[in-house]
Amino acid sequence: MPSPKNKLLEGPILRSLLALAVPIVAANALQSAYQLIDAFWVGRLGGAAVAAVSVSFPAMFLTFAIGGGLSMAGSTLIAQYVGARNQRMVGHVAGQTLLMVGLVSIVLGAIGFFGAPGLLRLMGVAPDVYPGALGFMRVSFAGTIFTFTYFVFQSIMRGIGRPNLPVYIALGTVFLNFVLDPLFIFGWGPVPGYGVMGAAMTTFISQAIAAGIGLAVLRLGLHGIHVRRGDFIPDLSYVQRAFFLGVPASIEMSARAGALMVMSFLIASFGTLALAAYGVSSNVLQVVMIPAMGLSMAISTLVGQNIGARNIERAAAIGRLGALIGFLGLAAFGLLVFLFPRTIVAFFVPNDAAVIEAGAEFLRIGAPAWGFLGLQFALTGVLRASGNMVVTMVLTLVSQWVLQFPLAYLLSKHTALEMRGIWWAFPITNLTIALITLGVYAKGDWKKKRLLDDEEMLTTRVSDDMLSGEQRR
Repeated sequence: MPSPKNKLLEGPILRSLLALAVPIVAANALQSAYQLIDAFWVGRLGGAAVAAVSVSFPAMFLTFAIGGGLSMAGSTLIAQYVGARNQRMVGHVAGQTLLMVGLVSIVLGAIGFFGAPGLLRLMGVAPDVYPGALGFMRVSFAGTIFTFTYFVFQSIMRGIGRPNLPVYIALGTVFLNFVLDPLFIFGWGPVPGYGVMGAAMTTFISQAIAAGIGLAVLRLGLHGIHVRRGDFIPDLSYVQRAFFLGVPASIEMSARAGALMVMSFLIASFGTLALAAYGVSSNVLQVVMIPAMGLSMAISTLVGQNIGARNIERAAAIGRLGALIGFLGLAAFGLLVFLFPRTIVAFFVPNDAAVIEAGAEFLRIGAPAWGFLGLQFALTGVLRASGNMVVTMVLTLVSQWVLQFPLAYLLSKHTALEMRGIWWAFPITNLTIALITLGVYAKGDWKKKRLLDDEEMLTTRVSDDMLSGEQRR
């Protein structure tokens, strides 16, 4: 039977990009809603409870970065196999990615669960914050396997070009999270209140349900991909390839998390006002990052499938159009923020004039360069789709650790700019790294890299093995 027609490999590029990007952005926004809902309900418990969640975030973020990176490797390979119309390898890669990430999640979850007390003591957490933080972290680490499994499911669905289903699953679990949060946090009837730990328990339940649905979809073959029992038998050749693809991606995401932590320490040295202004402005920037990352993921899927189908020129055209959309879209958003910075900051802190002024200054300085941020994310999606994970990792390391933090330190500590020097480090970095990324893309080496070229023997062997297994069943 011939393979079904793939609409992402032909027709208008803009239509294909939007068909992928819109649901991906929606799914990312819904995932962010977990944190917002937790913050809403936990905030009713007081400052110590809020601090307990906040102090747990960096460790959890670093852990999730590893799972996200490995998931990204699977998504990249799946997109190229979809483009090559090799459905057997699509299912095989999906199963192997689930197996690999599942095992990693068990190890990381165990380390986090048992190491949480020592980590909190190392961080010098206050006595009134410690119990809530410990409960929150331990339950969160216990649920790592469900969170990672759902990460992989989302990546797989993106890779095959069907990102809509994760949106519906996320919508249902976010609603469930909103309903169960007050029940487990405050208690009701026979259900006792667990305080801060209750928020983690709710997320545990929601993510377990999401992961279960995702696994059922993949096993039953309901949405264009079928993962069979044989796909879960360890394949060392695939694991090696995925490891070398996934580890740089994990390092890239971890580097961003680490840079945020270090930058927070630098900003804190200028006092509460600087920290508050940065916190509020970061909320605005995170809103901007959701469509930027969604577009990058959509570009990665579309380019990956076309590289797999050897449509290199179409892949290049996707990169150019995606970069233009990313630049113009975020530039327009940046212009809006530049014109009304006080109004935007006042939405978060309506009664603090000093924070409004400092936050507005940060936004006025940084917002005009947001277009370059969109350009960089779009082109990074192209590089990642071709398998150039090391290149994207190096670009992130240069951005965060060679440019942004050193610049922020030098301009704030060794010039008359002081706190404003930190603000100026952001647009300078965005402009510089966007131009570097544009140069790497324009050089065109990414067009010569096709992951499947090195895997023809693996493809044949696995396909034959799976076919034999099916005939035996």
